[in-house]
Parts: sequence; C-alpha cells; structure tokens
Amino acid sequence: MRFPHCLNPEPPMTDDPTFSEAQASVLIGTAEKMVDIWTRLSPEKQAALLARFGTEENALAALVTTHLVAGQDDTPAPSGK
Repeated sequence: MRFPHCLNPEPPMTDDPTFSEAQASVLIGTAEKMVDIWTRLSPEKQAALLARFGTEENALAALVTTHLVAGQDDTPAPSGK
C-alpha cells in the first residue's frame, strides 16, 4: 500500500542555511536591536517577561512583535474627508 506522503517526500531541512550579504546584514541588525531592547529594560521588567514567556528568546520575540505592531499603529487613520 502506498501512502501519499511517501510519494513526494519533502527535501530534508538543513542546519546550514545560506544567506546573501543583505539578508545577513538584516539578521544581524535585528539581533542587535533585540539585545539593545532587552538590555534597556529594568531587571524587574526582564523578570516579569521571563516569568510570562519562559525564555529570553520568547520574551524578545514578544517585545519585537509589540514594537512592530506599535510602529504600524503610529500611522494616522484615513480621515474619510
């Protein structure tokens, strides 16, 4: 008996992704911003975020998402006039 998922297997994922210079630059810049955001937080806020999200990585992801959403919210809504 053939199983459909075995007929067209997905290519294996690798741990060695290749990035262009531009992609690498964006990744490094984003990581630097994340570290900067984390280090500017008070120890109390860091502890609260760690308690809520479990790991520093998860807490940073939440912070970055919040900053991105907040940045989009800065755009004024159309007035409809």
